[in-house]
Amino acid sequence: MDGRQAAWPQSAASDLEAENRRLTALAESLEARLQKSEKRRRALIHIMNDMQTAARRMNDQRTAMLHILADHEQDRNRLAQQAVRLDNSRRALLHILQDVHFSNERLERSRKAMIHIMGSLRETTEQVQRREQELREKQEQLVQAGKLATLGELTTGVAHELNNPLNNIGLFLGNIMDHVEANQVNPERILRDLRSAMQQVRKATTIITHLRTFGRAAPVSRQPLSINDVIRQAVSLVQEQLRLHQVEVRLDLAESDPLVCGSSIQLEQVFINLFTNARDAVAKSLRKQISVQSNVLDHMVNVVVADTGPGIPRGMEQRIFDPFFSTKDVGAGTGLGLSITYGILKDHQGSISVQSPPGEGAIFVIQLPLTVEDDQMPAAES
Repeated sequence: MDGRQAAWPQSAASDLEAENRRLTALAESLEARLQKSEKRRRALIHIMNDMQTAARRMNDQRTAMLHILADHEQDRNRLAQQAVRLDNSRRALLHILQDVHFSNERLERSRKAMIHIMGSLRETTEQVQRREQELREKQEQLVQAGKLATLGELTTGVAHELNNPLNNIGLFLGNIMDHVEANQVNPERILRDLRSAMQQVRKATTIITHLRTFGRAAPVSRQPLSINDVIRQAVSLVQEQLRLHQVEVRLDLAESDPLVCGSSIQLEQVFINLFTNARDAVAKSLRKQISVQSNVLDHMVNVVVADTGPGIPRGMEQRIFDPFFSTKDVGAGTGLGLSITYGILKDHQGSISVQSPPGEGAIFVIQLPLTVEDDQMPAAES
């Protein structure tokens, strides 16, 4: 019994020691497993952290991808809109090109039509120029015919006017011949008679020269001339004719002697036409008078020719300037005098108008522009 009791503690101690070693080994094994688990846990934590970081990066990449996709969608929409606009622009350009093509065709047709029009216009211009030249020649012929007709009317008066100096010349030469035949030669008396005869010759020469100058068909030249001198020369041509008809002429001409630019022959014809018309108008009047007045007003020369005739019938004031229109009896006039007068004054940038108050005769008002050098004179003169 004591032996068994002594042997049990030893076995128990060995068991305990073995158990202790086993437990120690188990503890060490558990410790090792625990350390290994801890390493695995830490590694798992690192992996989880890496996975979270990767997840965040993927989330960021997904967000960026969404933005890229949105931008791509916007770009695609913009490209689609640009494609639509480009297609519209292409269609508009096609329409523009078609319009340009049609416009070019219209321009070409217009150019061809313009070429034809220019050709026709050139031909028309040439025809108009020929017509104008013909009309100018006809007008000159008409003016010349009017001058010859006027000279024909003045023939009687001119014959009387020439007869006076010719008679005087005959008397002076007859006196000289009588003294020579009677051997009563007085040199001073003969010289005086010869000088008087030469004076009459110069007077006749002046009348003939004036008639030739007035009647010749010469090119029209314009130059500054005195309107008062033109009026006096016209009066000198018709003076004998007016005297034979017992017509008095009264002149009230401007003292400043205004100048106009024109043809003296043509302007003489204007006043001769007016004087001959006035002569015929006062033929049956109790007081036979023609008054002529000239003055300057507003840089224009005004010449007023008035007569004491019956005047112009009402409503005919404008028709009297028409060609071949006359208020005289049939066969008493050609109806060209006032028409020629109107044309001459129009060519001189002037005008003519008529007034005929009842019972006061006819009043013709002529206006002509002053020449440049004479335009410095006072603007108004009565």
